[in-house]
Amino acid sequence: AFLFSGIVLFLANQISDKLTRGRIHSSAVAIFLGLVAAYIGGLITGGEKGLADIAVFSGLSFLGGSMLRNFTIVASSYGAKLLEVKKAGPVGFLSLFVGIASSYTMGAVVAVAFGYRDAVSVATIAAGAVTFVVGPVTGQTLGADSTVIALSVAAGLIKTIFIMILTPFIANPVGITNPKMAMIYGGLVGSTSGVSTGLAATDPTLVPYGTMVATFYSGF
Repeated sequence: AFLFSGIVLFLANQISDKLTRGRIHSSAVAIFLGLVAAYIGGLITGGEKGLADIAVFSGLSFLGGSMLRNFTIVASSYGAKLLEVKKAGPVGFLSLFVGIASSYTMGAVVAVAFGYRDAVSVATIAAGAVTFVVGPVTGQTLGADSTVIALSVAAGLIKTIFIMILTPFIANPVGITNPKMAMIYGGLVGSTSGVSTGLAATDPTLVPYGTMVATFYSGF
């Protein structure tokens, strides 16, 4: 599992540097390669955990588990300075509510547009549009169908990948050039992994601020 992850990261770095000149961060490329690998693993085994269902790669279920994910999210926020956090003020706090409400609403509209009418399915897909971490939790709590839960994860992943890829291109035009704007951005779009990766490709010093507020977004 460690060797495989290392190879994926190496390839992702090479693709990011050579093909995109760093404009698409290597983490976004790595996630895409990981999804392809998971799809191939599912085809081979017919299982539910991608390559982790193959014995030699079973360690991937630990490396990709919630414990390490949550650790990296929390650790990223420790680089933020309290003085800069205070500068975001009420606007930074308000961005959380605006971001969650807008994402949830758009997710619900898309769910209805694709023919889902029952409240459980609409709520699950909408929650996935907020963030792919919350979608499955909502679906399992409400007793949603496994297909709907999978759709909620897909909605969140697509959003995350878009954030990763687009952030470096829109950062300067919309003014994401300082900690305050990075925090507001994290509150508006959420997706801790998407924000941290997108900001890393833009300005690494902004990552702790965007990540911290995006973490609150997931909690809210």
